[in-house]
Amino acid sequence: MSKPAIAVFAYNEVGYRCLETLFDMGANVVAVVTYTDDTDEEIWFRSVAELARSRGIEPWLDLDLKDQENVKTIKKLKPKLIFSFYYRDIIPEKILKTAKLGAYNMHGSLLPRYRGRACINWAILNGEKETGATLHRMTSRIDRGEIIDQEVVRIEETDGAKEVFLKVCDAASEIVARTLPELESGRVVGAAQDETMATEFGGRRPEDGIIRWSNDSRRIYNLIRAVTHPYPGAYTDYRGRKLFIWWGKPQEGASLGKPGEVLSLDPLTVATGRGNLMILRAQLDKENEMDGPDFARKNLNVGTLLGQGS
Repeated sequence: MSKPAIAVFAYNEVGYRCLETLFDMGANVVAVVTYTDDTDEEIWFRSVAELARSRGIEPWLDLDLKDQENVKTIKKLKPKLIFSFYYRDIIPEKILKTAKLGAYNMHGSLLPRYRGRACINWAILNGEKETGATLHRMTSRIDRGEIIDQEVVRIEETDGAKEVFLKVCDAASEIVARTLPELESGRVVGAAQDETMATEFGGRRPEDGIIRWSNDSRRIYNLIRAVTHPYPGAYTDYRGRKLFIWWGKPQEGASLGKPGEVLSLDPLTVATGRGNLMILRAQLDKENEMDGPDFARKNLNVGTLLGQGS
């Protein structure tokens, strides 16, 4: 008996890892829908499109899911299962309902917490100690369908967003491997989300990376690691230019100066609203990234005030 046909909507490293797991398990993938990489975006993850081609499937790129002809084309494939692995657009109900064995989405948090976009970045920014991956049913209400399976990942004190993201990729791949047999058999059982535990966050913009030096050093450090490479970065104003802070180290306790005041050049240390921040990697916009002390010796003086106007 042949395995049920599966249509996969996927992008990013989570999409790559989950699709790879399906292929490795011998799943009957009949369609892969993904995107052309955006030239304005730092592409650090592997290509879902290239993976599909390597397994003999020509992917559909940048498909307009509101186009009824595209909907009809997908319906003609008669997928029994649909997966969304970090696909960026909402998949219309008309398509979801074609999957008799269900349509499922992989989300990068422990639902019902951190519904919405940029959930990993938000979790780090908020100082969470753990996050994870959740496979849930897709419904007309985003991130609210029954939970099929979850896997917890630890957020370490020195983790940046990419490190956490890669852990979530591992967790997502494990979930797919663990649940696929039950999903294919139609025996899977889900659990309703506890709405009393739900939280939701929106997408993040590059300008959300501005550093508020009046915040405490821990909060600023969490912002830096939430948006450091390959994300747009945390920044402050320096003489009318953006000064990116790519990594730092919080020093808790009393603040030793005004918020944003340079306290020392080596190590490069700046006062915050509470505590101080050691800057380890810095970069003026459109210039080379440097170690904190090297940047300070070239550009700063003790007493320089960063972030004026921010």
